[in-house]
Amino acid sequence: MIYPDVPGFSPQEIAVLCDAYRENNFIDPKTSEKLGVKRGLRNPDGTGVLAGLTNICDVVGYDKKEDGTIVPIDGKLIYRGIDLQTLVDEAINSDRFMFEEVVWLLLFGSLPTRENLRRFCKLIEKHRELPDGFAEKIIISTPSPNIMNKMARAVLSMYSYDENAENSSLENIIRQSINLIAELPTMMVYSYQTKKHAYDHESLYFHYPVTGLSTAEHILATYRPDQKYTREEAKLLDLCLVVHADHGGGNNSTFTDRVLSSSGTDTYSAITGAICSLKGPKHGGANLMVMNQLDDMMEHIKDTEDENEVKEYLRKIMRREAGNRSGLIYGIGHAVYTKSDPRARILRDHSKALAYEKGFKAEYDLLCLIEKLGPIVFREEKGLTKNVCANMDLYSGLVYRILGISEDLFTPIFAISRVAGWCAHRMEEVEFANRIIRPAYKYIGSDQEYTDFDHREDD
Repeated sequence: MIYPDVPGFSPQEIAVLCDAYRENNFIDPKTSEKLGVKRGLRNPDGTGVLAGLTNICDVVGYDKKEDGTIVPIDGKLIYRGIDLQTLVDEAINSDRFMFEEVVWLLLFGSLPTRENLRRFCKLIEKHRELPDGFAEKIIISTPSPNIMNKMARAVLSMYSYDENAENSSLENIIRQSINLIAELPTMMVYSYQTKKHAYDHESLYFHYPVTGLSTAEHILATYRPDQKYTREEAKLLDLCLVVHADHGGGNNSTFTDRVLSSSGTDTYSAITGAICSLKGPKHGGANLMVMNQLDDMMEHIKDTEDENEVKEYLRKIMRREAGNRSGLIYGIGHAVYTKSDPRARILRDHSKALAYEKGFKAEYDLLCLIEKLGPIVFREEKGLTKNVCANMDLYSGLVYRILGISEDLFTPIFAISRVAGWCAHRMEEVEFANRIIRPAYKYIGSDQEYTDFDHREDD
């Protein structure tokens, strides 16, 4: 076997280590099936194993009959009993920003009064600025090429700036949650500016938070050099924050947050763990994979409006003949949604006008074709009747590109939104679950005798 170059190790050294591992480690997936192990905490029909209860969010993607049959239905995402689409319609019809109201709803369980919302927005605005010296000591002095890693370290470092970091009372967790929801956008932008300066050799600038702005406006005002943006741009970003804010207790990052919270650890550790989970390309990093796929298709398809040509290229992707040879059509398929992902539908419908206006018509239209043709190709290639649909990642990356946001920040913006859900689930786990999460793993290794060095043979 030929091993890739590994910094700090010679090919011989890494070969010895890898061969030692592979010789003694293998788990056959068929063994999992035989023993009834639900890999990925998934049931045989693909649904998630029931691991807990929540009042916060419901993800509806199918109807399960008494006989176990799964009936595909249009997906719904419900925040505290209110359909996401209702919240989006209200934001559009009243021409206002909705994210802060959704944060209140997720954290506390009901819609805020006008006065409660006004005070809550002021509270978030008050805590956007980082502690004295934090940017210099924690962010600027240790730049990272990956913003998610930097944000995780920054959140964990907030522990040192909190005199009551270990207090797990409801009052203290609410305080910490609001602080993190307010601070994370500033951490993200400062980390990005530091990365640009240290790794891309570009000018470094920090904009202080401006009063009176929504979270979406705050992000654009601190991110852009001239601090200018249109209301339409800010409202589209606000919409992204709203649809990303939560997705039930079973998604990987929220479950990570709940597992850590169940152990009794502090808020900063739990939220850091969730950020690290979201970083993964199978979770929060998927929209970047979609954009790489889109760029590849724009380059290799002669006529991106020709459905037959697009369909054949998608077929090549699934056959590992095109794209990154993974065999995956990124942006198609979801663990819960079957007929449609409401978040994908919302982003698609509300980004079209700005996409056309800013010169991304061809990219937008191609994504719509992928949404239409991807499920057809999937069923034809797999020989299955299973329903698959476009997921949110198919459109979210293009939305960020339309807004002129760097790919470095695609997943970090996801984290800025999802921290509201993480904090809500942490509060619920600490207050009501009150039992450490501890699933079982069955040992299937073989017995062996301990032998002293004189009786061990070198290969």
